[in-house]
Amino acid sequence: MKGLIVKGIGGFYYIETAAGLIEAQGRGIFRKQGLTLCVGDEVEVSVLSAEEKKGVIEAVLPRRNHFIRPPIANVDMLIVTFAAKSPKPNFPLIDKLLIWAQAQGLEPLICINKCDLVSAAAVSALAAIYEGAYPVVTASSKTGAGLEKLKAHISGKKAALAGPSGAGKSSLLNALHPPAEMETGQISQKTQRGRHTTRHVEIFAVEGGGRLFDTPGFTSLELPEEIDERELRHYYPEFDAPARDCRYDDCQHLKEPDCAVRAAALAGTISPQRYQSYIYLYEELKDKRKY
Repeated sequence: MKGLIVKGIGGFYYIETAAGLIEAQGRGIFRKQGLTLCVGDEVEVSVLSAEEKKGVIEAVLPRRNHFIRPPIANVDMLIVTFAAKSPKPNFPLIDKLLIWAQAQGLEPLICINKCDLVSAAAVSALAAIYEGAYPVVTASSKTGAGLEKLKAHISGKKAALAGPSGAGKSSLLNALHPPAEMETGQISQKTQRGRHTTRHVEIFAVEGGGRLFDTPGFTSLELPEEIDERELRHYYPEFDAPARDCRYDDCQHLKEPDCAVRAAALAGTISPQRYQSYIYLYEELKDKRKY
């Protein structure tokens, strides 16, 4: 029968099927083929014991995508999550995650969590950074604000939470799907950084028809090798409209004359924060290419 891998721990996989949840291991041939089973995989499973709900995974159905770290498959959306406060937003990391999502063909969504800790004006200022580039949901796992909007975006999709430690990803998951009962961590008062609380990969059903992966990964990554500094501008969607008015078609939006993107950043019609992020990552990629 067909099923969905919803959890994997120590070589055992838990498959959601029409007959209920089946605990299974993969055939040895998968190891010989170098195939790593992933949470999110759609599989063919044979039931060995209906009473004990045990079985064996016979085949993996074609994947839309898959990732090794963390081991998840068939992801539709990456929800890039950061806290409005505690810890302070790490914008270079946030933008790297957004670029990575686009490079992998995932739909990016920004979730600003812990909005109950700051003023409405501060929340608006954070959301404005990404206005015109990505959809943004402002939320609070504590008060429940924004959760219905988040569910609406996830509906019908498999979404993965990503972002810095301490952003409240597990708390958001608990709020979206209380039975998950995920462990949540406290922010270190000394470092103002969170500690990882997710120790395995799992996917949960969310009211409204969507599903959410919870993973220990996606917190620190390098940009894909196929992206160099000359391609970076294509991963800033808000640059597209003003770039049409640049003097040069291949304008890198740095020091070129009559650069409409730089002018838009100076005028505030696109976020100066995002433009500075672009320059920072451009230089990082340029330096990386030298070596």
